[in-house]
Amino acid sequence: MTVSSRNDNGQVTLFLEGHLDTASAALASTEINGQLDACGDIHALTCDIAGITFLSSSGLRLLLGLKKRSKDFRIVEAQPDIYHVLEMTGFTQMMTVERSLRRLSIEGCELIGRGGVGLVYRINEDTIIKVFRAGTTFADVQHEIQMSKETFILGMPTPISYDIVRVGDQYGLVYELLQADTLSACICREPDRIDFFAHQYADLFRQMHSIQVPSGSGIHEAVQLEEAAVRHIGRYFDTPSIDLLLRIVHAIPKSNRLLHGDLQTKNVMMQNGEPMLIDMGEVSYGHPLLDLAHSYSAMVTLVGDYESIVGLPRAYATDVWHRMINYYFAGEPQDLIAHRIAQIQALSCVRNFSWLSLSDSFPADLIRQCQSLFAERVTHLRDHLLAISQTFSDWEL
Repeated sequence: MTVSSRNDNGQVTLFLEGHLDTASAALASTEINGQLDACGDIHALTCDIAGITFLSSSGLRLLLGLKKRSKDFRIVEAQPDIYHVLEMTGFTQMMTVERSLRRLSIEGCELIGRGGVGLVYRINEDTIIKVFRAGTTFADVQHEIQMSKETFILGMPTPISYDIVRVGDQYGLVYELLQADTLSACICREPDRIDFFAHQYADLFRQMHSIQVPSGSGIHEAVQLEEAAVRHIGRYFDTPSIDLLLRIVHAIPKSNRLLHGDLQTKNVMMQNGEPMLIDMGEVSYGHPLLDLAHSYSAMVTLVGDYESIVGLPRAYATDVWHRMINYYFAGEPQDLIAHRIAQIQALSCVRNFSWLSLSDSFPADLIRQCQSLFAERVTHLRDHLLAISQTFSDWEL
């Protein structure tokens, strides 16, 4: 049994190798405590157990003792058999435990998507990978898998990731998508069929919003997520600005409809002519108004590197969104459709800025751009936005 450590300004990593059994656990504990004492103040403690080939109950107690050394404690690189032991004994519920992941290179791979939480590459003609931004946790990746699974069970077409991998120091999700292309790419390739694609886009929204999420589901409530996102960006905006956004969010009617959270055309893959949802990390339940407002923010008023995120020229994206929303409300009076669009646009002003909560690693110039636009899009329209938000309750399902 060997023990080594690395200290990066209080971010300490322990490396354990060998058999962690009854005979070695006591000696290992003495060595570990000596090395940790020499580290001084420990802000976060990571235990890398890639080299552990056997784990006894004494070894489990040693790991449990390490958890007491730091509130920010995690176990990483657990080999499959060791991870199974930790899972069966409840360790995965008591602390963060990450299993060992295969490593994959994206060198030379085609970039087909860019979003708030990561990049999507095509590995080969059958497979794509979503590479998450730096700072994304293993739990975040597992959450996206779970949301994709929950959505699939409820009846929506979505690929299920079959592998979590490492791409450098970041996490990746591998999906099998046979001969698939994004809806954005299809529109760019066949702009004369934009009306047909808009109809498919609307059908996808309508299908999703017809699904009622049952109580007890693992899917989170949308308004709570939106409120948390607004509070998170309090680091970038003053208190009156955050309070204004929260007043608008709190006016959203309650509902239990299935929502994607970021249903823009680059998050729809077309496989054999049939649409399939990807990027499921923001799946939630609530009122469709919120889902449509998120899509309007992405497709029409997005701040940032627009074409690389949406995959369409803004004129195309705006056109397809307005065609979509008219198909979505097909059969309704035109004055009601105009009213619903005004409600969507008002709520989209929240998403224009709340999406900054998706990562804490966005470039400083992007954050400054959002801050400079806030007065134009929100502060100066305060009375109008609040007045419109008071009408949200008339949107009955």
